[in-house]
Amino acid sequence: MKKRILIVVGTRPNFVKITQFKKVAEKYSDLDLRIVHTGQHFDAKMSDIFLKQFKIEVDYFLDINGTTANSLIGHIILKLETVISEFNPDLLLCVGDVNSTLAAAICANKLKIKLGHIESGLRSLDKEMPEEVNRILTDEISDICFVTEKSGIQNLKKMGKKDAQIFFVGNTMIDTLVHFKSEIEASTILEEIQAEKQDYFLVTMHRPRNVDTKQALLKIIDLFENTTKIKKVVFSIHPRTLDSFNKFGLFEQLNTIENLTIIEPQNYFSFQKLIAHAFCVITDSGGIQEETTFLQVPCITLRENTERPSTIEEGTNTLVSFKTDEILEAIQEIFKGKLKTATIPKHWDGHATERIIKKSMEFLV
Repeated sequence: MKKRILIVVGTRPNFVKITQFKKVAEKYSDLDLRIVHTGQHFDAKMSDIFLKQFKIEVDYFLDINGTTANSLIGHIILKLETVISEFNPDLLLCVGDVNSTLAAAICANKLKIKLGHIESGLRSLDKEMPEEVNRILTDEISDICFVTEKSGIQNLKKMGKKDAQIFFVGNTMIDTLVHFKSEIEASTILEEIQAEKQDYFLVTMHRPRNVDTKQALLKIIDLFENTTKIKKVVFSIHPRTLDSFNKFGLFEQLNTIENLTIIEPQNYFSFQKLIAHAFCVITDSGGIQEETTFLQVPCITLRENTERPSTIEEGTNTLVSFKTDEILEAIQEIFKGKLKTATIPKHWDGHATERIIKKSMEFLV
């Protein structure tokens, strides 16, 4: 009898982490693996275009449109329960740290379905971050924990997880980078925005504390007014960030900065090419810290903490407070070639998906 595994995803970062699962699952004649998309990210540029690029076949679409975190989580639990009742999985795999992750974990737990967490054990130690709370709660009720980096092992042991529940498998997001390398290089995005390799800063910003107030947006403008004097700045503007600039009437001020190119969210291949050929990346994203480390591109992360310490201890990432003078100082360190010698963390080799499915099948025996 076939083992049944259900993977639940809901956001763009989730999709990037599951691109190889169905391909690997085809190697197992005794496995029926299906994917649920909750609909947490339903915007065409934030969702659909990724699914099409990766050719991900979604088996169930929940079409959730919650306006608050609580309503979103509640609706996902209710609709996912119907899918679980129909498919009757032996194991549910949830991914990352978004609201869909927590909702799927709660639903599986209440229905007595074995639960696995992909990207388990990451900790920023900042419970003001919604993602941190999602991680902790999901890990607490997970039966099997798939870890991307060494810090995750220790974090899980501290919360009482047993060795038999923890598997250091590597990073499935890197599997996607490796698999689609040729498609990424084929992108013409640099020509489209007239950017030269290694001659621009790539910037992304979307976390509430960095974009939700007028004061925060004025800091972004001040940063760009200074960094554009050094190199071209390519600002990939998140819908949340754009809405905020419009809300406070600051978009025109942003848009008039010389040597600043504002672009809307890109498809995966184009955005990865922008990362790969940037002089450095300035971001508040979690996943980009990992992608820059793998691609060996300097990364300045505008946060007080990171749940991905391997990107600092081994990789190309540097944490900097959101102060223009400190950011400019970090940029000068890169110019001086003082970036620490970076290595790629263990198991970030393109085979994490294979390890997860192998361990999942062994777990279900």
